[in-house]
Amino acid sequence: MSEEPSQSFFSKIINLFSTKREIEDPNVADQPSDEQIEELIQNVLNIKDSIVKEIMIPRVNISSINENNTLEEVYEIVKDTKHSRYPVFSSDLEKVIGILHVKDLVDIKNNLNFNISGLLREPKYTPETKAVTSLLEDFKKDRTHLAMVIDEYGVLAGLITIEDILEEIVGEIEDEFYEEKNDEVIKINEKEYIVSSIIEKEKFEDFFDIKLNCPEAESLGGFVLKEFGHLPKVGESIKVSNLELIVTSADQRKIKKITVRKID
Repeated sequence: MSEEPSQSFFSKIINLFSTKREIEDPNVADQPSDEQIEELIQNVLNIKDSIVKEIMIPRVNISSINENNTLEEVYEIVKDTKHSRYPVFSSDLEKVIGILHVKDLVDIKNNLNFNISGLLREPKYTPETKAVTSLLEDFKKDRTHLAMVIDEYGVLAGLITIEDILEEIVGEIEDEFYEEKNDEVIKINEKEYIVSSIIEKEKFEDFFDIKLNCPEAESLGGFVLKEFGHLPKVGESIKVSNLELIVTSADQRKIKKITVRKID
């Protein structure tokens, strides 16, 4: 398959953000900085050389549904993980039997009318060595948003969505825009704060008058990830000195927000 359309797509992004405005309007707010534009361009260039394996969600981190789950159990999974599409596994967890779109549950009123097999769509598979640009073109052609990733032996290795690809381009810059508009530390009350995971470790230590014993971590998120030893889910917590750190917002790739509570 030719990758020319994808190459054209990336070229358009580069040209769009590389073009200098001849007239700067002082009334236009929230314009990206030169550094942010340069980072976006670099992300575009980097992803052109990336393969699926480098940005996929590993199998162990996939949010999924079992074919034997009841309607109530499915709703609970959707409520906890908040995705629009889910791979549905066979009862022995060995095979993906289809993809469930959450919108297809709208007309299901109760468990008596629930037959998950009748709602499933054919899963799309892609090799982990496939170029990300080529997969993006496949997504566009097939009008799909999700693909199951298989390794060289045909074993399920992970999952990738079109959102994962786009996040590689704009995700981190989007986070930076958010942080510019919102404080890295938001005070809820005298004992509780919402803290961005990307806050520098030293800045966090100074604010809360605490020492985090993890020299290799540069951010609060890096420290928390190191302490857990795995990517924590929302609600998981750890105690550090007189503080309780609770993961408040996270996805399948990174921690986003952490609630910090002072312990008496």
